Amino acid sequence: MNALKTRKHVAQTLIHTGQHYDANMSDVFFEQLGIPAPDVNLAVGSGTHARQTAEIMTRLEPVLLEGSPDIVLVYGDVNSTVAAALVCAKLGVRVGHVEAGLRSFDRTMPEEINRLVTDQLADMLFTPSEDGDFNLQKEGIPAERIFRVGNVMIDSLVKLLPAARRQNQNGLPEGFPGRYALVTLHRPANVDDSVILKRILQSLLEVSQDLSVIFPAHPRTRKRIADFGLHSDQLQILDPLSYLEFLGMQSRATVVITDSGGIQEETTYLGVPCLTLRENTERPVTVSLGTNVLVGRDPGKLRSELSRVLAGNAKKGTIPPLWDGHAGERIAALLAG
Repeated sequence: MNALKTRKHVAQTLIHTGQHYDANMSDVFFEQLGIPAPDVNLAVGSGTHARQTAEIMTRLEPVLLEGSPDIVLVYGDVNSTVAAALVCAKLGVRVGHVEAGLRSFDRTMPEEINRLVTDQLADMLFTPSEDGDFNLQKEGIPAERIFRVGNVMIDSLVKLLPAARRQNQNGLPEGFPGRYALVTLHRPANVDDSVILKRILQSLLEVSQDLSVIFPAHPRTRKRIADFGLHSDQLQILDPLSYLEFLGMQSRATVVITDSGGIQEETTYLGVPCLTLRENTERPVTVSLGTNVLVGRDPGKLRSELSRVLAGNAKKGTIPPLWDGHAGERIAALLAG
């Protein structure tokens, strides 16, 4: 949006689907990232995948019919992404997919279905890394539709990291540990099964014997912990953090333990060791070039990788090409010249 602002012949309309509606998970990001108030808020809220996707489609269609845009940009791999792409395809409106081509090759992940469908429908596919290009070409996407631009999430990180570090330096509570593991956990495969969630929490409790564990818990995760009656007293479970708070904490962490895709990217840029509680990743460049190690749900592998980190033998990564803070400018240039 910032990059396109400089193109005076381009008018932008910002549509917030409301898929992420909790104030801690939505409003604060608009404020801290300097995103203007949405022109349209579809306010779809929560629901099953089918209901949420259908609700977005139903509410978005009249907005597009009235606005007649030349192109609609969709981001990432959430239900909003595929829903908007489907509506546009039916209306004959061009679609640009930012963060195209990522694949975990695991269709049990709802996001993988969203990515596959969106990329088949998109007219312009903006990829963050070389693997995205290869995946799209193998799926028959014409080369002229594929544009490797870098990672827009890193644009935000580069812009806001100085402020995040300042805020974090000033805002830490007294007695906050100098060395800590920062944890996030939200994927249904990890939190919706009581046996798996209990096993992960037990692993984190073992981690806490060597390192303080700071765990800003997604509302879904906290609810599951309570529903299953699991005990996590030795973990510092916090409410969700704002983007700036989390980024500051992430930049100072000894290690990050996560099942999030975006955090794998951020830790790679920051040079912070990342242990990912998944068997696969749609961001393999964070493993091949970055600081990310897939440990799955194997407590033994988590312990051994953590021991390497604590011993000073953590994986040393490099920043992937074009993750330089200018992806948005490249997209704007391709869209508007």
